[in-house]
Amino acid sequence: MARSALTGTRIRARRNLRGMRQAELAREVGVSASYLNLIEHNRRNIGPDLMGALAKALGVSVDALVEDGDSRLIEGARAAAERCNVDAAELERIDEFTGRFPGWAKVLAETQGRVERLERVVEQLNDRMTHDPYMGEALHEIISAVTSVQSTATILNDAQEIEPDWQARFHQNILQDSARLAEGAVALVNYLDAGKSEETGLAAPQEEVEAWLAQRDFHLPELETGALDPAQLVAGQVELSSEASRVLAVQWVTQFQADSRALPLAAFLAALDRVGVAPAILADDFGVPFDQVLRRFALLPREALAARGLPVPGLVICDNSGTILFRRSIDGFALPRFGGACPLWPLYQALQRPFVRLRMPLATAGRLGRRFVTYACAATRAELGFGLPIVLQATMLILPAESMTAESESALLAVGASCRTCPQLDCAARREPSILMTAV
Repeated sequence: MARSALTGTRIRARRNLRGMRQAELAREVGVSASYLNLIEHNRRNIGPDLMGALAKALGVSVDALVEDGDSRLIEGARAAAERCNVDAAELERIDEFTGRFPGWAKVLAETQGRVERLERVVEQLNDRMTHDPYMGEALHEIISAVTSVQSTATILNDAQEIEPDWQARFHQNILQDSARLAEGAVALVNYLDAGKSEETGLAAPQEEVEAWLAQRDFHLPELETGALDPAQLVAGQVELSSEASRVLAVQWVTQFQADSRALPLAAFLAALDRVGVAPAILADDFGVPFDQVLRRFALLPREALAARGLPVPGLVICDNSGTILFRRSIDGFALPRFGGACPLWPLYQALQRPFVRLRMPLATAGRLGRRFVTYACAATRAELGFGLPIVLQATMLILPAESMTAESESALLAVGASCRTCPQLDCAARREPSILMTAV
């Protein structure tokens, strides 16, 4: 059993509540008093048998001595320390610090979490400001109104004497420009709020479709049981506010329906229980394309994944222009909403080798990088005719992989979301400087 930072502290507290001496508890569980003293000061690991004996001797459950929140405190404090380039010797004392000062460890962990959330907000806003056309127009309108108000106010302030007629005109201009400024600011705030909350009124049809699917947890049970017409399923969905988004939704639902028919849920889950997360084996067993297995896996019901101890995956699909066509986000792996993504993604490498199945372990760039295993493949989406280009579609499945073998660790490829927000400054594939350079 893995030791949490406060386990020893809780054991000592429970012992004191029962009025037991350290030697008495040690004798009852069959260890020396000195060894128990090290345990109570969070300096020794505790095996499952000893943990059970301690819990029984103290009259509590094992869960009362071990809480999942402890690991979050340790990881949060460790992440904050690594951000500040703390010496390795100090990092080794994180457990001791967390055990002795749980309150301060909680402050550090919560602060670190807030910093990470703010960094994600910066990435999202930068993505919007750089590539979102509506954002650029809205900001231009606001700046234009502010400049107009400032110019008129400067004239009124600097002019010695102004005829009443002209003065009235200037005042009218200020009134109109200030109203335009207020309307533009309100529209911009509403737009950002809509994008933040994933409600209707988003910037693009693709975003509306992704928000609609996210509300349904990226699973459409209606497609598992019958021959439901995709157009009927999409019709009347208030989240799909534009005709373009409804057309796009019908296309994706049709694709998901074909996947569910080729890979029936019960049969696919049974095969998953038999072979595990092995998309290549599953594709061969069912006789279907590799990318179809990746899509099917990414859109399984959450409860089915949880029942098998599997994490919720991420999914990214693009064409051979590099444009992202579909995204299912996954925690710790940033997916840009607009503009170009990281050229090192296996998603784009698959486009260079169509129909080749790729499996690649990744780590997000930076000191606090998360580990993932990705599967990718590119297949033909459309053939335009003799002598014309082939339209390819690449699919990448993303799975968390916090624990890896030494061989996988050595093969890790550091990637980012986009160059503008990637802290990996020495990357040979970088297209432009990072706005996070001063924060690294």
